[in-house]
Amino acid sequence: MTNQELTAEVARLNELSKKAEQKGMVSEFAVHERKKVIAESYLLNPDDFAPGETYTIEGEPDAETSKFVISYMNGVFAWGHRDGDDSLSAIPIALLDKK
Repeated sequence: MTNQELTAEVARLNELSKKAEQKGMVSEFAVHERKKVIAESYLLNPDDFAPGETYTIEGEPDAETSKFVISYMNGVFAWGHRDGDDSLSAIPIALLDKK
């Protein structure tokens, strides 16, 4: 998809998630929000995210203390470790914020 198509898709998914939230459809809202995050990730440059760097995760309840350290990149997903967790996990780069 082109950047223009991705931007249009993000806008469409945003509308769908708002409608689902208004109707109280929690599961549908969550699905649209996740799809939107993936589409937003494709609008970002993965080269801007470096292994070994520490990021906060947007949307985490305790975002100020919740850190994510990238081990390696695979497309638009950053693989690494959350604070206090030894297991490897993947996060879409649209959720990472360098603070």
